[in-house]
Amino acid sequence: MARLARIDIHPVKSLDPQTVEQAVLLASGALANDRRFALRDREGQFITGKRTPAVHVLRSQFDPATNRLALRVEDLTETHTFDVDTQRPELSRFLSDYFAMPLEFVENSWAGFPDDTDSPGPTVISTATLAEVATWFPGLSIDEVRRRFRANLEIEGVEAFWEDRLVAEEARVVRFQIGAAELLGTNPCQRCAVPSRNPYTGETIREFAKIFSNRRQESLPDFSAASRFDHFYRLAVNTRPARVEPSTIRVGDEVRVLGME
Repeated sequence: MARLARIDIHPVKSLDPQTVEQAVLLASGALANDRRFALRDREGQFITGKRTPAVHVLRSQFDPATNRLALRVEDLTETHTFDVDTQRPELSRFLSDYFAMPLEFVENSWAGFPDDTDSPGPTVISTATLAEVATWFPGLSIDEVRRRFRANLEIEGVEAFWEDRLVAEEARVVRFQIGAAELLGTNPCQRCAVPSRNPYTGETIREFAKIFSNRRQESLPDFSAASRFDHFYRLAVNTRPARVEPSTIRVGDEVRVLGME
């Protein structure tokens, strides 16, 4: 039986994930506190791992109960903690100094700052998929693969690439249910440079995208919607909400595919 094995949220866009036992799926489609905050330059562009490897060595931990964000540079012991409500200017200055450019720390608690604004829901992947991808790159553990691809929801009790079942041919959608929440699977997620980099140091695996794409094509299951793969550097599935009412999902919830729409 397919079950929700893990929930990862990323309170600050592009910074560290945090594993939680339950999360609220908001009416906007976002998980509460996922990509709630972001770093933005004077031109309105986000600071992301795609833009600068300096993101990878900045450790972060957000406490939603106190609204305090702790930041630490990898291999350094000093931690800098800020109240995101009352110390926003100080936080922005710290981040501006770290990235050596003027930055603004911004917030959207209702919808977050998703990469795919057409499918702003949580990304979905199976534990078996992560384990399979780990075998393609000697020395990578499943946990490191997990941190490289940064999916929100991990499904257990299913085969590798099971999440491809949530994508239909001809740009249709697949309705599925996690506990009481209903989502629509829309498309296989296009990847960027981030998975090629060590999530703690930023060190890059040479030809990562080429190796991945070749193995992904070779491993594509018969049930995958092949027409949705204009290239094979894609992993996990993007989603959007099927209903507007907020709902809570929990680790251990059953996952059921309801049908194509």
